[in-house]
Amino acid sequence: MKIRKIPLISVVLISAAALALAASSSITVKGSDTMVILAQRWAEEYMKNNSSISIQVTGGGSGTGISALINGTTDICTASRPMKSSERNQLKQRYSSTGVEVKVAKDGIALYVNKKSPVTELSMEQIKSIYTGMITNWKELGGPDASIIVYGRDNSSGTYVYFRDVILKGQDYIGTMQSMPGTAAVVNAVEKDVNGIGFGGAAYGKGIKYVKVKKDDDSPGYDPTLENIQAGKYPITRYLYLYLRSKPSGELKKFIDWILGAQGQAVVSNVGYFPIR
Repeated sequence: MKIRKIPLISVVLISAAALALAASSSITVKGSDTMVILAQRWAEEYMKNNSSISIQVTGGGSGTGISALINGTTDICTASRPMKSSERNQLKQRYSSTGVEVKVAKDGIALYVNKKSPVTELSMEQIKSIYTGMITNWKELGGPDASIIVYGRDNSSGTYVYFRDVILKGQDYIGTMQSMPGTAAVVNAVEKDVNGIGFGGAAYGKGIKYVKVKKDDDSPGYDPTLENIQAGKYPITRYLYLYLRSKPSGELKKFIDWILGAQGQAVVSNVGYFPIR
């Protein structure tokens, strides 16, 4: 019996084509816990009309996502803070590129308190004083004579870094702050703790109440609403980002373009964040 031989070059070409197909049909997204619900919803909505594409979304924190991007274990990093110059340098050393930054949404960092708390507004200076340990009792803020129980994020979180750098002006958090693994955990803790305070994305504010934030003692306080953020009234506003190793192409570019388009930005609003346009 004559055995048919398949030329080696054909096998190589077939294998290369199969690998290219597999690579184009799967997109991995990893990073910000603030953005994980948003990224999951983007993936779900996009895959409804693009059934050949599989998008896998995981959290872990902005720092974790950036590390994964540098290590080559994710296609897209979600981040609630800008990449640091040191992180961009690591990308450049490995890929000859400092990465591509895409602003995809706006967020107001909200201050959460228990629904039973009588405190309704805080100035930026008062927030800083709470989180650096200068103010430790609610009576100093018009509340009851009770210790303030401070909740925050762990140091892999982009929100942790942003809050420290922007709100605390680089000062250290109070040593008794209870670091939580995600924003949902912060909200859950404050919901159960009448003397608690926490911070995180505005989209997570369920079961608690927002504290109005004042730029200074003489300014009015504002909630983190779309109107207040678009008007520049809410003092703690930031962008949410996607990062890629290089300029996207193929299915990756189509997904990014969709996120920036009308459908993707509608998802931003539906989740509780704020569109960039």
